[in-house]
Amino acid sequence: MCGIAGFVEPNPALTAIERRDVIQHMCDVIAHRGPDDEGFYVDGGMALGMRRLSIIDLATGHQPISNEDGSVRIVFNGEIYNYAELRAGLLQRGHQFRTNSDTETIVHLYEELGDRCVEKLRGMFGFAIWDTREQKLLLARDRIGKKPMHYAQAGGAFIFGSEIKSLLQHPSMRRETNLESVSDFLSFGYVPEPQTAFRGIHKLLPGHTLTFKNGQVSTRCYWDFKYNGDNAPPKDERTYIEELRHEIDEAVRIRLIGEVPLGAFLSGGIDSSTVVGTMAGLMEQPVKTFSIGFSEASFDELEFARVTAQRFKTDHHEFIVTPDVCRLVEEIVWHHDEPFADVSSIPTYVVSKMAREHVTVVLSGDGGDEVFAGYERYAIHKRREVFERIPGAARRGLMLPLSRSLPSLTPGKNYLRNIALDPAARYVDSLAFFDEKTKRRLLSDQAARLLRQHDSTAAFRQLFNVPTSPERIDHLIYLDSKTYLPGDILAKVDRMSMAHSIETRAPLLDHKLIEYVQTIPGSLKLHGMETKHILKRAVAGLVPDEIIHRQKKGFNVPIRQWFKRELKDLLNDTLSDQRTRERGLLNARAVRALVNEHQLGRRDHARQLWGLLTLELWHRAFIDQRPEMSFEGAKTLGLQQLTHVPVG
Repeated sequence: MCGIAGFVEPNPALTAIERRDVIQHMCDVIAHRGPDDEGFYVDGGMALGMRRLSIIDLATGHQPISNEDGSVRIVFNGEIYNYAELRAGLLQRGHQFRTNSDTETIVHLYEELGDRCVEKLRGMFGFAIWDTREQKLLLARDRIGKKPMHYAQAGGAFIFGSEIKSLLQHPSMRRETNLESVSDFLSFGYVPEPQTAFRGIHKLLPGHTLTFKNGQVSTRCYWDFKYNGDNAPPKDERTYIEELRHEIDEAVRIRLIGEVPLGAFLSGGIDSSTVVGTMAGLMEQPVKTFSIGFSEASFDELEFARVTAQRFKTDHHEFIVTPDVCRLVEEIVWHHDEPFADVSSIPTYVVSKMAREHVTVVLSGDGGDEVFAGYERYAIHKRREVFERIPGAARRGLMLPLSRSLPSLTPGKNYLRNIALDPAARYVDSLAFFDEKTKRRLLSDQAARLLRQHDSTAAFRQLFNVPTSPERIDHLIYLDSKTYLPGDILAKVDRMSMAHSIETRAPLLDHKLIEYVQTIPGSLKLHGMETKHILKRAVAGLVPDEIIHRQKKGFNVPIRQWFKRELKDLLNDTLSDQRTRERGLLNARAVRALVNEHQLGRRDHARQLWGLLTLELWHRAFIDQRPEMSFEGAKTLGLQQLTHVPVG
């Protein structure tokens, strides 16, 4: 696991010494992603750099790595789980290896297959290959989007990196807010791919490669989610269960490779319990598990994590987050590179920090909700399908006016608006961070005018309609897998874990496992109103019954209380500050009304206020100044803020 960066200048504006200094700075700012090693290669107007977290081939895996004659060089972030079998085939075909690393396997695979080498890789990755003969740069990102890749063209240069803050070290980059992306952020709580919050900086989409040659950028999709349960030969449920257990076992087994200590995040839900239980059956020593709780009892779910830990006799560690951890807000914003409204970044950051004291690699249950239809909103959408029997014109003509006529806090107002919409718009509306009316009210008059023609939800509605599957649940899963999964879930886990130099692996997002699950009929994922039906049946007898049948609660954080106490001053001072008002982005009166409504207890706006807070703190950290600084002081946060309770 590493952080990578680089640039290509077809007509170099920098001297050789300046290019070496720039790539050094680009890598220094992401040293947290790779504290063990660094490496650079500069040739003409091209520069590659990396920071390495050593997991496989600790002795000889130094990057950049080249082929036999040095004509192909790579910097690589990630893990390739099938590299040993790929390496064996390449050796048989005459390739010579200098290392035992998975990185070098990609180099030789590229020699044989070119850009299509990605199609043979099983793992998570973001890498860059420089082909000297072709004078071509190839970027690639894994199928699901577990590892990040950002790029930009500026001042004649093509610039890329694992994190945006690397790109900002290049002298050609300008730090400018992408107003349309800010609008998208207000709609969804994160900036959906392929855009970023910075004008001119983009994310390479999951399952895509990018080629830069002769000053031109071209991209190619090499993998996508496909749902073909209706086209596959029908099987009985028992067969699906047996085959699914085998696929899960295999996905976990191949992720146990490495030469460093390994553990697992354990939330007490079915996904992480499935991973931990499978690990326990494959490992000779007890699994090291790490769970997070809160001093506020109503948010503490450690009892469920303990059930799984005790069942599998894990070496279990619990960490209690106290309100003092709120002083990490600015550091969390810095690591995200973009405004990010998912407040579960806080416990993810904390559990990663504490796990790093024991292990270098953790497995997680991330992705289970998208793969197996686990979100409660799927069942809600299904219940509301009944209203589709009413002609659309009638729904809109009756329910929308009725919804608009009701006062803002009237129960059922939003429900009426939602059921009046067509299926795609109805589901996308259910994902809203701020609905369109509230967003327009929050934006300043100037920002609203500039965004008059921008529709933040259009791309989501289009994705909803992409699958050809007749089962509605496949459309919901596809949309979430293309948007929320990489844009929120995986971005959060990558940034918060790599902030502490810890690698996170997600077996339930193994692409072979996903491809198998996509052959299972949607009715076995969302069975009636039961979410994750087929997964629950598959792990029955492995995962404790009280975990399988517990009500899904999600990763809740007591931010509502914190905004009334520990974070009250930071929230009020930041959102009412002169700098915030002069930025001209938000309507100060509307923001103040939102804050007052929350703090007076009239309505819970905690998630939305966290989003507005991170939006302004992001501007201060990245737009108002260069983001070279790190937060070494905050990283020394000690156990006086976190209570560590080893269990069992």
